[in-house]
Amino acid sequence: MLKLAENIRALRKQRNLTQEQLAEVLGVTVGAVYKWEARLSLPEMNLLIEMADFFDVSVDALLGYEMKDNGLEATVARLEACHRGRDRQGLAEAEKALKKYPHDFRVVYESASLYLSFGASGREEALLQRALRLLEDARLLIQQNRDPKINQDILFGKMAEARLAMGQVREAVSLLEAHNAGGMYDDVIGLNLAADCNDYDASLPYLSDALVSHVAALIRVILGYANAYDGKGDPAKAREVLQWGIGALMGLKDGEKPCFLDKICSALYVALAGELLSEKNPAAARQALITAQTLAAGFDRAPDYRPSALKFVTDHRPAGVYDDLGTTALEGVRRTIADMNQPELTAWWKEIQEHEA
Repeated sequence: MLKLAENIRALRKQRNLTQEQLAEVLGVTVGAVYKWEARLSLPEMNLLIEMADFFDVSVDALLGYEMKDNGLEATVARLEACHRGRDRQGLAEAEKALKKYPHDFRVVYESASLYLSFGASGREEALLQRALRLLEDARLLIQQNRDPKINQDILFGKMAEARLAMGQVREAVSLLEAHNAGGMYDDVIGLNLAADCNDYDASLPYLSDALVSHVAALIRVILGYANAYDGKGDPAKAREVLQWGIGALMGLKDGEKPCFLDKICSALYVALAGELLSEKNPAAARQALITAQTLAAGFDRAPDYRPSALKFVTDHRPAGVYDDLGTTALEGVRRTIADMNQPELTAWWKEIQEHEA
């Protein structure tokens, strides 16, 4: 924004001038200079030019004006930055961008996101209504989109978010149910059915599907982190994420009953053993391998792949979960050890198996 008042004061002080002295130079009253520096009034154009000349600066510099790049890419980047930084000035920036690029998907989408963000956080219906209109416009421009993380269902999800913020829960839930590709909104639907609609029975299948889906995602995230940290030569970080992940997953078991998480965690314990070995902690590594064998053997005695084997999951889905570890948990452990190619782990596993036999 313009910084005329600050600039007049700063330039005056650089010249060691009082307000009275500057007023005398410009042929105005002391009160006029005081009002300029206090943001109570603005000097006329001829005085701006005279001041710029006196201080040896351009009028733009005196005003504090900086030329912005108003090209499309720079405009979109500014809107994104305002969104990330929660800069409410971004709303004004959005309106200017929409006037200049009314038919550009990115401008319309980022503007909608800004209005939705501030409208939802402050429950400001006018902003939310503006967001809805812009999201409808974005939907009509979706063929321009090149961002793989955005599609029609994402836009409908944001529309539902706006309706939720306006208290239109049933309308939002219906919108989400109609655009719930791959169960992407199961958690949101389940939450709002339970919390706002008091439709507890209807919420449970959605929440159960969401929990099973998120458990599968969590397993992939744990393995991804572990592989990334291991590849970067940071076994301590890999161990830390594996320990956290195992604890989180095992916390979802329903008591001591065998569960498909036993099979998954037995393989994770093998990975944990490898990281502990890299950290020069053979005793803990061997114990992790023993735990892997115990979990795997227990699961293989009574395998249970039902989603309802998880705590909290309602038994409404006939299909079971699956993995690529092998037909049995012990086979999964053997494969994981072979893939890790650490001779010490292979030797320990052979001893453990012989002892169990």
